[in-house]
Amino acid sequence: MTATPRQPPEEKSTLGDLRSGDKMKREEFHDIYRMMPEEFRAELVGGIVYVSSPLKKRHGKFHLQMAAILAAYEAQTRGVEACDNTTVFLSDDDEVQPDLFLRILPECGGQSGDTQDEYVTGPPEFVIEISHSSRSMDLHIKRDRYAKNGVREYIVVCLQPPEVKWFDLSTSQSLEINPDGILRSRIFPGLWIHVDGLFDLNYEQVMSTLDDGINSLDHNEFCSRLQSGRKIL
Repeated sequence: MTATPRQPPEEKSTLGDLRSGDKMKREEFHDIYRMMPEEFRAELVGGIVYVSSPLKKRHGKFHLQMAAILAAYEAQTRGVEACDNTTVFLSDDDEVQPDLFLRILPECGGQSGDTQDEYVTGPPEFVIEISHSSRSMDLHIKRDRYAKNGVREYIVVCLQPPEVKWFDLSTSQSLEINPDGILRSRIFPGLWIHVDGLFDLNYEQVMSTLDDGINSLDHNEFCSRLQSGRKIL
């Protein structure tokens, strides 16, 4: 994760500390957060601070595979951008750091923007969270805040028990995976995810499925719309 350099830990006492359950506005949270040690991770969700727990290897393996899917999709879809563990200024009460997100670039009609110091402001169109200890938070308060603030599509990859929760937040729908086991994004045509392949950590199967999506007519038409300058959503 690339972030603005934080000050040495001994300087953070001028602003205080961050603890789960603290209540504050985003600007105050950001001022304190940027002073914390680099390995420290926290989010502000609905005006409440949540400090993250250490992550186990299982989380890292699934995160890596999902990141590879989004990176490959970005490489074949000019006008979109994939990001990993990037700070998003979602609202005055929300500063989140999704595991992964995919967005349409502002110049291609996307709904998010960039600050001068390279944070994302406004909602990405598509967010993914890899969830184990954070499952309850990801499926409830985070889902609600993402929906309230304009995220269009949301996936939670639950590790225990293994399942993918898929939501169209723009219509408040919980979506079902297709009978063939492939999740086909509604917002990003051609972004196809083979769910069993994902949980089997079968990289070849996952990437083959994505290739099929990228070679689809829907993806080709989406790329044309992105480059036309027309608003996509």
